[in-house]
This record gives sequence, structure tokens and C-alpha cells, in this order.
Amino acid sequence: MKPYENIRLDKDSTFHLYIQLYEKIREYILDEQIKEKEKLPPMRQLAELLSVNVVTVVKAYEMLEKEGYIYKKIGSGTFVTPRIGQEASDIASEKYPLDEDLRLMDRGQIQIKDHMYSFASATPTPDLFPVGDFQDLLNEVLNRDKGNAFGYQESQGYYALRESLVTYMKEYNIDTKTENIQIISGAQQGIDVIAKAFVNHGDVVILEKPTYSGAIATFKSRGAILVDVPMETDGIHISLLEESIKTHKPKVIYLMPNFQNPTGYSYSNEKKQKILTMAEKYNVLVIEDDYLSDLSFYDNNNTTLKSLDKKDLIIYIKSFSKIFMPGLRLGFLVLPTRAYHRILAAKHASDISTSGLIQRAFDLYLRKGIWKKHIHYMECIYRERFDIMKNVIEKYILPLGVQCQLPQGGLNFWLCLNEGYSSNQLYSRAAKKNVLLAPGSLFFTSENDSCCFRLSIAAIYPEEIEPAILILADVIQEYMGKGIERKNQNDSYSPLL
Repeated sequence: MKPYENIRLDKDSTFHLYIQLYEKIREYILDEQIKEKEKLPPMRQLAELLSVNVVTVVKAYEMLEKEGYIYKKIGSGTFVTPRIGQEASDIASEKYPLDEDLRLMDRGQIQIKDHMYSFASATPTPDLFPVGDFQDLLNEVLNRDKGNAFGYQESQGYYALRESLVTYMKEYNIDTKTENIQIISGAQQGIDVIAKAFVNHGDVVILEKPTYSGAIATFKSRGAILVDVPMETDGIHISLLEESIKTHKPKVIYLMPNFQNPTGYSYSNEKKQKILTMAEKYNVLVIEDDYLSDLSFYDNNNTTLKSLDKKDLIIYIKSFSKIFMPGLRLGFLVLPTRAYHRILAAKHASDISTSGLIQRAFDLYLRKGIWKKHIHYMECIYRERFDIMKNVIEKYILPLGVQCQLPQGGLNFWLCLNEGYSSNQLYSRAAKKNVLLAPGSLFFTSENDSCCFRLSIAAIYPEEIEPAILILADVIQEYMGKGIERKNQNDSYSPLL
């Protein structure tokens, strides 16, 4: 069973076991320790040898097959593919880190090891969560409501919380009614519910380019045809958007007008007004994902589309994951009248109702005004990180020829290497130096690679930012300075999202 018996998998690693197994076997193939046309061990046999679940081996073999290293012969087993040339192998060797682990990091679902600096995760560090306040509120709810706190709420959401959200929305100049509020389990569920309500197989959805990877995944899962329109520094390209609407007649348009993910760009007021005009003119629903309008540090132009919406055209999504507690999975929709019944049915089909205990506690959180104190606290914390990040990017990264339109708020910085370089490969190089970033390929509907990448300040502490950026600057300088490993335009890798 050599060399397989030499494989050691680290169960404490950031990367899943099947990723590690994929890498080990790939390495043996490239080093010719496993020869071309050689038969690989049966999956169950290898699983027993390594003391892992057979699913781990299945997934590793699937990745190897997808990358062209191995092939299956029906009735005979799995074999190493005849050599395909070192250049193709070098390209494939850089792909594996972009599997689902990176997307889980983005959502805070994989804990980053202490020795690593993460600009990849957009989930806040746990010290920012208002644990003490929320513990007091939970106790108050339990003392007040007893067992009722654990019962099903109506599918639209706990009525008292919807009342509180109506008041909360007035702070953002959004005037709505309790019947137009739909409680959801986070923004991702909001996108999913809207997709179930309005998008069928073959329908067109217009997105920004680049955009949130979770939205891409959701609309793809509905069999939608995705049409992306390029982002400019002041928002989506308006003339191309109108042209796409006229040509494709989309069911919905999905936008993040304030501190967009991943670019950090915000729409100008002029573009916001033009989008509303187009939505009315072409009778198309616009989904506004209010990702981070709360965190406007140096620009008051964080007006939401919904606050400007006088014709009931916008479906508004608000999540509290970046400014409250991501694990609570709580958010809400503000619905146009024509969307009400379809959204309500789609939400009920998804999960009947969101946690009653959490809804009741969050209602008190709003009613008592604690949220205002917490928002101010988060603003101060994030502003410190934002200022440090902005300064070190200007000092260490921009002089290398990297492009970045520095945002006026939010959590994300969008940087671009010179054309022809690969952020997939930059990710691999930086990860080896314990710095994690989010390569641009995660945020496009069809591109397998990009020269751009996202850095987020959500999951990194102030004192870590400069040391991490110094490491990243060295990696970029080495990569671009050597002028090697340029992006292969025929790269067939595609993230699973």
C-alpha cells in the first residue's frame, strides 16, 4: 500500500480531511510516486487504512477526477491519468484551497487557527457580540413568557418584533407597516425565500459583477439564468443595466447599493434614483440587500433604495449578522404589497417560523434602545480597524502597483493585481505565509479566476492588521516581481458556490 500508508491527515487542520487527502495523492502523482495508469486503492480499503470515513476518500477521488489526475474505468477501478504535461499540473496544484473551506471561512463557519491572519472572513470577531445584554434579555423573556417563548410564532414573525422593526426602520427613513415586515433567519434565507417566490428554472436574474457568492449560489440552485452587469466605483453600470433589462426581461434584480460586497463601493444618489426609475418603467422587482449601510464612516451618502421608494418597487433585506450576532440568524424583509402573499408562502415552505425565543429577545433589544448603544460601539470598533487598514494599504500595497478604490465605510476592500495575474494563486501563496484573503473568483457568476481579491476587516484585530499586510505585501511583490504564474485564461476551475 505504499505510499498511501505514509499519508498523515491532520484532523485539527483548517482544511477538511478530503482536501488534505486530495493534496497528498496529487503530490504523489506529480512526484511520480504513483505512476501513470497505476490503479488507486479501492475507496473503502483506503478509508480503513487512514482511519477515516469512506466519504472522505470519495470526495478526494472526485476532486482528483475533476482536475484530471485520475479516471474511473467501469468494473475495474480508478487509475492515474497518463501525464498531461507539467504546465497543466502546476495550474491544477494551485486550485484546491478554493474549495468549500474558503467559503465557510467567509461565513465564519470554520474557526481560523490562532497563528493565521484572516482577511477572508466577513464575520465579526466574537468579542464584539453583546453577550451580557442579550443574556439579560433572554432571562427577561423567559421570566415573562415562560413556555410560550418556545412555541411556534406566526410564519410572518412575532408581531411585537414586527412592530418594533417598523419603529426601527423610521431611523433609516423607511416608512412601512407591520404587515409588510417578514422575519427571516438571516439575509441568506431572505434571498432564498425571494428566489423561491419569484424565480423558476430558465428565468433571468440580473446581478452586480462581482457580487455576493451566496446570492449566486441561491439563484443558480433555482435554475436561473444569471446576467451580471459590471460595477463601477459609484455603483452598477447604469446604461448596461438598462440594456440588460430591455434585452433579458429579468424576474428580479439583486443589488447592494451601500458598501457592496465584495467591492465596498456605494452607489451615487443619481444612480439610486435611476434604478428606481427603471424599476417602475420596466415593472421589475429590485432586491436591495442592505449589507452594511450602518457602517458609513466618512460619507453620509448611505441612503437606501427603500427609503427613496415611493412606488412600492423594492424588496428590502436587512440582516443583523455583521452588526449584532451572526449565529442568531435573524433578519427581516420589507415587502412591496404585490410580493406579500408569495413571500409569505415561500417562507412557510422553508421553515414555518424563525426561533420565537430569539425574536422575543430581539424585540426587547430594540424596544429598550440597547441597539443604538451597540451600533455606536460597533462603529467605533470598526472605524479603528478601517482607518488602520486604509493607511497600511496606502503605505504598503498601492506602491506595488496594486489598484484599490478605497471605500468610505463598511468592512471590505477590493484590490486588483495587474491584469493577467491570478488571485487564486495569490491566495495559495499568501495562505502558505498564514495570511488568508478571498480571491475574486468567489464573487463572479462564471469566471474561474480573477486578478482581483477581497480583504475584510471583520475578523482581524487592529494590532494584527499591519503585520498581516506587511506579509501580504511581500507575497505580492515576490509574485508580481518575478512575473511568473500568470493567470491561465483557459483555467477550467470553478468554485462550487
